[in-house]
Amino acid sequence: MKKFRPQPGFVVQAYRFALNPNAAQQAAMRSHCGAARAAYNWAVGWVTASWWQRKAEETYGVPEAGLTQWRPWSLPSLRKAFNAAKHTDPRFADWWGENSKEAYSTGLANASAAFDNYSKSKQGKRHGRKMGAPRFKSKRKARLACRFTTGTIRVDADGRHVTLPRLGTIRTYEPTVKLLTRVQAEKARVLSATVRHERGRWFVSFQVEVKQDLGRVARPDTAVGIDLGVKTLAVMADTTGEIRVVANPGHYDRARKQLRRASRVVSRRQGPDRRTGHKPSKRWEKANAQRNKVHHRVANLREDALHKLTTSVAAEYGTIVVEDLNVAGMLRNRRLARRIADAGFGQIRHQLDYKTRQRHATRIVLADRWYPSSKTCSECGAVKVKLPLHVRTYECDACGLVIDRDENAALNLAALAAAAVTGTGVAGDQDTAPAASKPRGADRKTRATARSRKATDGRAGGATLPHQRQTETRDRTQAEALTLW
Repeated sequence: MKKFRPQPGFVVQAYRFALNPNAAQQAAMRSHCGAARAAYNWAVGWVTASWWQRKAEETYGVPEAGLTQWRPWSLPSLRKAFNAAKHTDPRFADWWGENSKEAYSTGLANASAAFDNYSKSKQGKRHGRKMGAPRFKSKRKARLACRFTTGTIRVDADGRHVTLPRLGTIRTYEPTVKLLTRVQAEKARVLSATVRHERGRWFVSFQVEVKQDLGRVARPDTAVGIDLGVKTLAVMADTTGEIRVVANPGHYDRARKQLRRASRVVSRRQGPDRRTGHKPSKRWEKANAQRNKVHHRVANLREDALHKLTTSVAAEYGTIVVEDLNVAGMLRNRRLARRIADAGFGQIRHQLDYKTRQRHATRIVLADRWYPSSKTCSECGAVKVKLPLHVRTYECDACGLVIDRDENAALNLAALAAAAVTGTGVAGDQDTAPAASKPRGADRKTRATARSRKATDGRAGGATLPHQRQTETRDRTQAEALTLW
């Protein structure tokens, strides 16, 4: 299917509002989300059934030409097959008409995307970790979400209600004036709406094609380098020499005592047991809701702090330099994983990415992952061979500079803004730095991606898909590490 492209001068943006539904509306939304999950599971079973059948036929000695045909997983094919099966399949025949067709289309679209990602991952066309074959979604663990693309989707004129297909008019917790004024001024057009249950509340997200109104930043000629850390969330140094330190709020650490107490209460209640089918007691459900409330508050505080930080940075500087951190790899360190996850390194980079492009059209420079920002002297450019993490003060052996480790890294990142334009074009290229002592350079420990384990014969996902080539992906080279927006 063709990917949607906004018209010139417009961008696709999301507006999310918390909902305040009544009991009947909550039940209807849960029904729609459950229908999406059921359609997803049907699509996974329908496609993989042909895989298992081919596996069995191969053991019987059936030639390749006589094997069962592969079932397609494109969205139009899944829709056509599901519409033919929903009238006779006992899993849907009695209740499929109670929900909007968009609920089933949501599940089928998600299944189609999952099979596409799996196929591209097998062929080596998809970056990142290897993806396995799509699996069935559990009723207890699946996230409740449903997307509407057709029908009555609007923000009501009173600014406190939204209208969705089959769900009707639902009141919102907060005013929707910010989106309503743009729609009434014909500066925005609603494309779709997604209902989701998250953090104990219902939300609706409108995907909107909105006119891009770029705002001028406060200091367009100033570049800033941002060094993220655990002790201090961010150290920002700009090209004028000003250094700012943003303390790490540590929302999760401050709530650990309260979480321990809430978890202790939950452990003393009669909880669910999937082995025996025992349902949880009312006291367990009440205690679990209290514990989840603490988790939700921590997540909301973290999200609010990160949005305030990234919004202020994107609105002030003309060029922002951030590091290409391997957050997924850093989370494997069991000593720092909790604090890194609480800091939200990946979310900071993601928010700076879209806020600089959509709101201010400023420049963001992604430094090379292997650039030794902490080991390089910001004064003379000398590079240390080793700099352990516990050493928090940088002392240069060449010029005698003594400076905080994080401040030194932020100054080096800020200097990369000019190197990315006037140098070789690669941020972090050492050829642009002044000649200095470099005994061994950075500790670049490059390794090839581990060979993926081959699936066994009894696994449906191990079947070879049509037009596949089994190639092993490698780590990207240094020349591809820089990204300029």
